Amino acid sequence: MSEPLTILIAEDSPADRLLLSTILTREGYRVLTAANGQEAVMLFEQERPDLVLMDAMMPVMDGFEAARQIKQAAGQQLVPLIFLTSLTGSEELARCLEAGGDDFLAKPYNRLILQAKINAMARLRRLQATVLEQRDLIARHNEHLLNEQRVAKAVFDKVAHSGSLNAANVRYLQSPFALFNGDLLLAAFKPSGGMHVLLGDFTGHGLPAAIGAMPLAEVFYAMTAKGHSMAEILREMNAKLKRILPVGVFCCATMLNLSFQRRLVEVWNGGLPDGYLLRLDGELQSLPSRHLPLGILSANAFKDECEVFPLELGERIVLLSDGVLETGNQCDEMFGEQRFTEVLRSNRERGQLFEEIHQALTRFNGSVQDDVTLLEVSMVDGASLQRPLLDAERGGQRGPTDWRAQYEYRAQTLRHFNPLPQLMQMLMAVDGLRLKGGALYTVLAELYSNALEHGVMGLDSAMKQGASGFAQYYQERNRRLQELDEGFVCFSIDVSPTEQGGRLRLEVSDSGEGFKVGQPVQGSTGRNSLSGRGMALVRQLADHCAWSDDGKRVCVEFYWSCNA
Repeated sequence: MSEPLTILIAEDSPADRLLLSTILTREGYRVLTAANGQEAVMLFEQERPDLVLMDAMMPVMDGFEAARQIKQAAGQQLVPLIFLTSLTGSEELARCLEAGGDDFLAKPYNRLILQAKINAMARLRRLQATVLEQRDLIARHNEHLLNEQRVAKAVFDKVAHSGSLNAANVRYLQSPFALFNGDLLLAAFKPSGGMHVLLGDFTGHGLPAAIGAMPLAEVFYAMTAKGHSMAEILREMNAKLKRILPVGVFCCATMLNLSFQRRLVEVWNGGLPDGYLLRLDGELQSLPSRHLPLGILSANAFKDECEVFPLELGERIVLLSDGVLETGNQCDEMFGEQRFTEVLRSNRERGQLFEEIHQALTRFNGSVQDDVTLLEVSMVDGASLQRPLLDAERGGQRGPTDWRAQYEYRAQTLRHFNPLPQLMQMLMAVDGLRLKGGALYTVLAELYSNALEHGVMGLDSAMKQGASGFAQYYQERNRRLQELDEGFVCFSIDVSPTEQGGRLRLEVSDSGEGFKVGQPVQGSTGRNSLSGRGMALVRQLADHCAWSDDGKRVCVEFYWSCNA
């Protein structure tokens, strides 16, 4: 059984005080009595009764002031207070309520009415106790969820932001609609020294929208570090999200592949708003979505075709999530693409672009309805960027130092397989080559690209004159690669120790007709040419470089010291 209620009676009339005390005691209540308001306040603070019967007119301190002090002392606890009064005027009764009274009991007292009012007040107390208990339970549960989300977010941030978002050529702004951001930003340097950048926007926001971010980020960083192409990474990310995400959850994304050496960018946009290429002459070139988001299509239906654009030093790419364009005002208008492009066109101080966009949204009186993300990537001199060491370059278990291998990749394999990650993984097991990973990958990539494109497929670099010619070159490359049914590229690798340390001798040959060594490609001699830079880069990075007389085979060498 529950304990009986404790009731405080504050009444200056001894007869009325005795009458009420007798009635309540017989009903089984514990009774406290006070002769004036001051005694009532003192007893309340000492005993904390469950209910108060308060006479309005008393000496020393009247019932109105006593009621106010008792209610203040009770705080959040509900202590029903019934005024005992012979007052009948509206103003006097209203004064009782204003002082904190919950009900009235008119004199002379009726036992049945008194009991009914006490029962009603007891129900209110139980109801409030239940509400407070549920409130505290919800608060504890909410705090538990917030702690779990804080831990999850810390892990999420370490995985999702473990790349190169702090690179000097990358600027971004994120304003999450919830603790977790459904928008995802990833950036990582490739072994070649180039960079992969991705802006993703999962459906919805908060934790449900972020669940796919971690596996997507792991695929992005792991495959980029191993030298996989953007097309291969896109296909793997799509396959992973398709496998793990529930129906209706997907990731709109734009991915960039920047080559600082070739001064170009490859763009794949699947479901995000148009990105924009800001040319030095003020031209604004849109990068529209041409694909479905990641995680929707099966592997066979997924398309990885990219658009290729040349970029001059200082030119920028701006990407955004739909939260920017969908920011609404009080008239239910959206900020929209037109207002956004007007801000881009009017920008003169590149460092102020994000601030100008923010000011435009503020003038628009926008209210954020979704995660908002802005990303700006600039073409710079790759040598000016600090590239963190890749995992393979950090050292580890000692690898082989004296071995030889030969790999020949034929047409059926060349159509759908990039051999560079496989070769790099094997070469990075050699201790002395780990710190040369960037230069080695660049040389490998250039030699493979030269052997495949010019040797096996017979493409002419002279096509890459101007932006339109560059795009035409890569369209033709993709077409010929899909139709390739003969030819090969062969890699011969020889790793051997020397007195000082070691040597890598790498030969790359192909089934093409070869070319005249030393003869420049027509139209490629200009400083701003979009072709003819690759072989000069190979000569610069390798310790030794030589072509066969027929131009079908090239040999490069790398040396390292044991003390390096």
